[in-house]
Amino acid sequence: MSVEQVPRGEPLVDVRGACKVYGTPAGDFTALADVDLQVRGGEFVGVVGRSGSGKTTLLNLLAGIDRVTSGEVRVAGTAVHALPERRLAAWRGRSVGLVFQFFQLLPTLTVAENVMLPMDLCDTVPRRRRRTAALDLLDRLGIADQADKLPAALSGGQQQRAAIARALANDPPVLLADEPTGNLDSATADDVLGVFSGLAAAGRAVVMVTHERDVSAVVDRRVVLADGRVLR
Repeated sequence: MSVEQVPRGEPLVDVRGACKVYGTPAGDFTALADVDLQVRGGEFVGVVGRSGSGKTTLLNLLAGIDRVTSGEVRVAGTAVHALPERRLAAWRGRSVGLVFQFFQLLPTLTVAENVMLPMDLCDTVPRRRRRTAALDLLDRLGIADQADKLPAALSGGQQQRAAIARALANDPPVLLADEPTGNLDSATADDVLGVFSGLAAAGRAVVMVTHERDVSAVVDRRVVLADGRVLR
């Protein structure tokens, strides 16, 4: 689903009363408690908090990687909390782009092949156009000259740009980033954050979780999590 297909006025991310409880040998552990979060297209939201505050759990719920114990999660117009398991992977591939701290590029594929992989899995782009589409994305991110190299030949910043290009391969309306600058030096991190700002300005909803609290100058809005709750 593209940004244009989401009903006008609806937030691209809409979380209401989300709770996530994990059963452990020591008893139930509440990772998230009554979380509300709305993010509209064009917003870059930073979710901050200490380790164990629930940031990654929230991101996993938005991506459909995990399920709420109670509450509702709607992303790009889809009730993720109610989506059958058999449909989750296809929905995720088209609606959500994921960016990770350690890039998660497949080491035996070239950069271009890594970017083409989501297109192959979801069959969103005609086969004959996939390489061209991948090269266009890499060009937009300033690394088209690295297209035919293996990820190990790239710097950390270049690998993260390749990972962002892969996340955008199916033109998802929502981009989710989990500590995307945690493995980068400060100058490269600033550069990558600028890329996210530009993607939000183009109409996507960008949600980034980070333990860094000094992101106010970059994001449009900061959401603070502590002990699984949003601080008001």
